[in-house]
This record gives sequence, C-alpha cells and structure tokens, in this order.
Amino acid sequence: MDKTSLIGIILGLLAVGVGMVLKGVSLTALINPAAILIILAGTVASVMIAFPSSTLKKIPALFKILFTEKKEQTVEDLIGQFSEMADVARKEGILSLEAKIIDIEDPFLVSGIQMAVDGQTPEFIRDVMLEKIEAMENRHQEGAAIFSQAGTYAPTLGVLGAVIGLIAALADMSDITALGHAISAAFVATLLGIFTGYVLWHPFANKLKQKSKKEVEIKEIIIEGVVSITAGESAKVVKDKLSSYLTTKELERMKEQNNAEE
Repeated sequence: MDKTSLIGIILGLLAVGVGMVLKGVSLTALINPAAILIILAGTVASVMIAFPSSTLKKIPALFKILFTEKKEQTVEDLIGQFSEMADVARKEGILSLEAKIIDIEDPFLVSGIQMAVDGQTPEFIRDVMLEKIEAMENRHQEGAAIFSQAGTYAPTLGVLGAVIGLIAALADMSDITALGHAISAAFVATLLGIFTGYVLWHPFANKLKQKSKKEVEIKEIIIEGVVSITAGESAKVVKDKLSSYLTTKELERMKEQNNAEE
C-alpha cells in the first residue's frame, strides 16, 4: 500500500478540521447536503462531460495505482541483471539468453531480450521499445488528466455553490441572525471545492505523473541494457553505462556491496 497517499489525505483533513476548531467554527458546519451535492455531483458530472466513457472506465484502476505501491526493479538490480546477461551473451552467444527469458517477470524486458535473441538490430530494438514507452506515457497522461480536470472544476463549482447559497440567503433579509447563518453556510461549498480540488484531485494527478515518470526511467534503463547486450558490449561496459543513472549515494552503496562480495 502507498502509505503516503493515505497519510496525506488524513493530514489534509486534520489540518482543515483543527484549523476550523481553532478559529471557533463548528465542524457540524460542514454537514451541508446542498454544498456536498453541488461539489461532488457537479465535479463528477463535469468529468463525465469532459472525457469519453473508455477513459472514465480507467478510474477504478487509477485509484488502485494511487493507493498501492508497485514493486519496481531498482537500478542496482537492473545493473546486476544486465551485467550477468552481457557476460553470458559474450561467452555463449546471444541465443543463450533465450533460456533466461522464462525467469524474467517484466514483460517489457522479456520483449527486448526476445527481439535480441531473434536477431533484430540494436536500432530496431530501440525504436520499438521507445514506441512502447511513448504509448504507455500517453495512457498515463490520459489518466492523470482526469484528476487534473477535476481539480480545476471543483473550486469553480465551489464558487457556484456559494453564489447559489447567497441568492437563497439574500432572498429574505428580515431576520439578520438567520441571514448570517445562511451566508456562512453558503461558503461551505467554496471550502469543499477548494479542499477537494487542491488537497485531493490535483495532488492525485501529480502522483500519477510522478509514478509514470519513474516507470519511464526504469524502462529507459532497460532499453539501454538490451541494446548494449545486442551490440555485444562487455559486462564492464554495460555496468559503467547503466551506472550513469545512479545518484552519487547509490554509486557509493553499490561499490560497498561489490567490495563486500569480493
């Protein structure tokens, strides 16, 4: 589970709730069915208008991505894996890697190694795998756009809810006390719109983009590894090339591990 998503939502709720209490506002003020209906139903309606049904069907999967932590291969793991395959390919030939495909779980890596075994050129392999990454990025951007748009619509709907509330409040100004309560309730819609827009929907979109970026980086490393093996480069050259993707701290950690193994 991706704990940061859940912790962030809880902290956001606590920040608003505690802030309201410190300002002397009762939390019961948030129990406003009209405001909740305008913001939630209005945001859903806007998103449904903005996107085709084929895109909207992805929303449950997007929430799963947001709240689950996908176990990705680390760069260090990939360096070790490609160094080993490069050594085998140099000693036994590229066809010897076909026996290792069954042990590889990543479909993207499997497709790359399979193309190498089939005798495809490094340029062809790079082009095909880059096209797969581009198609994946387009799918990911489409998913993130749903939440980005929801984050844009929600605050505006909050203003709309406040206007509707003010119209109702100003329709009868005979009771000043009741008028004050009505105006206060009118701005609950604005609060909910801003909260959902900037604490939920926009951050959700950003997290999807960050996860997509990380996945693309891993896949780009895989491309470099597969192309290097196909070109017949040595294990040392492959290791040095892929190590450029590591941070200074990660490089130091990898050197320490190598020294310990020696």
